[in-house]
Amino acid sequence: MKKKKLVKSVVLASVTIQFLLFFSGCNQGMEQNDYHPVNVLLITADDLNYNSVGCYGCPVENITPNIDKLAQSGIRFTNAFVNIAVCQPSRQSIMTGRYPHNNGAPGFDPIDTDVVTLQEQLRDAGYINGILGKEIHLKPTNKYCWDFYIREGDLSSGLGIGRDPELYYKYSQEFFNRAASQNKPFFLMANAHDPHRPFAGSEQEMRAWGEDLPAFRRQILPKEVTIPDFLPDLPEIRLEISEYYTSVYRMDEVVGAVLKALDESGLSDNTIVMFISDNGMAVPFAKSNCYINSNKTPWIVRWPGQVEAGSVDSIHFISGIDYMPTILHALRLPVVPDMDGGSFLPLLQGENQNKRNVVFTEFNRIYAGIDYSMRCVQEENYGYIVNFWSDGKHAIRGDATSGRTFSAMQKAAATDEEIADRLNMYVYRVPEELYNFGTDPDGLVNLINDPSLNEVKQRLKKMVYLEMKKTNDPLLYDFEKRFLSN
Repeated sequence: MKKKKLVKSVVLASVTIQFLLFFSGCNQGMEQNDYHPVNVLLITADDLNYNSVGCYGCPVENITPNIDKLAQSGIRFTNAFVNIAVCQPSRQSIMTGRYPHNNGAPGFDPIDTDVVTLQEQLRDAGYINGILGKEIHLKPTNKYCWDFYIREGDLSSGLGIGRDPELYYKYSQEFFNRAASQNKPFFLMANAHDPHRPFAGSEQEMRAWGEDLPAFRRQILPKEVTIPDFLPDLPEIRLEISEYYTSVYRMDEVVGAVLKALDESGLSDNTIVMFISDNGMAVPFAKSNCYINSNKTPWIVRWPGQVEAGSVDSIHFISGIDYMPTILHALRLPVVPDMDGGSFLPLLQGENQNKRNVVFTEFNRIYAGIDYSMRCVQEENYGYIVNFWSDGKHAIRGDATSGRTFSAMQKAAATDEEIADRLNMYVYRVPEELYNFGTDPDGLVNLINDPSLNEVKQRLKKMVYLEMKKTNDPLLYDFEKRFLSN
C-alpha cells in the first residue's frame, strides 16, 4: 500500500511540475493577467468519408461550401485519423485521449468512471460545456458535465432528427449567448447527424421515420456523383451514393449554421474551431473497419491569430486520441496522466513534430455486440491490418451491410466473378492484410503474401505489437500467439 501511494505521489508531482514549466513557458513575454481563456467549438459529422469534402478533392461540385470556407481560414490536415471507425467508441476515444480498449469502452459501452474526460477538466477550469445531438454516444452522461444539453430526439426541443440547420443555428446561438451572459469560456460539441444512414430521400429513410422526414434543399442526382473506387459502379449503388451526397450537403449546411451563430456572437476571434468526422461512410470497406476509408477524416482547425489561414499539413499524422491533449495544451490546462495521445499544438503554430508519421487504429465490436476485432498501423505508404475474427466462417454484419449498396453487390455477385470475390473478401476477410496505400488508397490489392514486401510486413507487424504492449491491449497475447511469429 505504501508503495502504491508513493508511486501515485511521484506521478502527481511530475504532472504538476510539467504543468508549471509549460505554463511559465507559455507566458514568456506576456503578463499572466493578459491571458483570456480560449473558447472551443468542435463540430463533427457522422459517417462522413474524408474525401467527400470539396477541399479534400470531392468531385461533386460545391458539395461543402461552408467547410471549404472554414478550411480557407485555418489549417487542413491531410493525414488525420480517428482511432476507431464507429460512432460511440470513436467519440469517447476523442474525449478521453485514450484508445477504446484503454478507456473501458471498446464497443458501445460507457467509459470507466475513473477515466478523466476533457469536459471534467474544462468544468474544473470554469468552462461551460454544451452538446448538440449525438449525446447518447457519450456515456455515462455525468462524466461529460453538460451544462447545455440538446437531445436529437426531444420532440419539444430537438434538432430535427439531428439534421435541421435552422435548429442548430437556434440552439448554437442560445448557447453562445448563455456563455456570454455568464462571462464564462465555453466548450461546445455540435454534432451533425448527417450523412449517417438513413440517407436523405431514400426508401430506408421513409421506413425509419415515415412522413415526418427532415427536409433537404439540394438533391444530388446519380449522374453527378463519382463512385468510390472501393465499390463497383452499379445503378443501385450510384443511386445510394447520390442520396449519401444529398445528406453530405445538408450536413454542410448544419456546419454553416453553427459557424454563423458563432460569428454573430462576437466570440469567433477567441475560439478554436475544429471540424472532424467520427468515421467513414456506412458502406462496405469503410465504416466499422480499419481501412483508409474507415478511419481517415477531414480535420480542419481555425484559430484566429494563432493558425495561418489557408495552410495545409500533408506531412504529419494526427489522430483522435490527440484531440484532448491538444486542447488542454492550447488552453494552458494541466496534463492528464495516462492519455494515449499527445498534443499537436506545435503543428498549429507552424512548427514540426518528430515521430508523427504513423497512426494506430482498431475495431472491436458492433452495436449488436458481435466481435470483429481488428488492429491496424498506417504510415505514409503502407498499412497492415490484422483481423482476429476472420476464420472463413463468420460473416461480418453492421450498418454498412444495410441499404442499397451491400444488397446490390450481393445480387451482382451471382453473375460477376470479380464482384463476387470482392464481396467475399469483405464478408469473411482474411487474417492479415497489407496494402500500399500510397498507390492503392482504397485497399484493392492485398499484398500480404508478396515475398518482396516481407520486410515491410514484419516491420509493421512489430510496430503493432509494440503499441499493443505499450497500451496494455487485451488482445496482445492472441497477437503474439497467432501472428507475431509468421
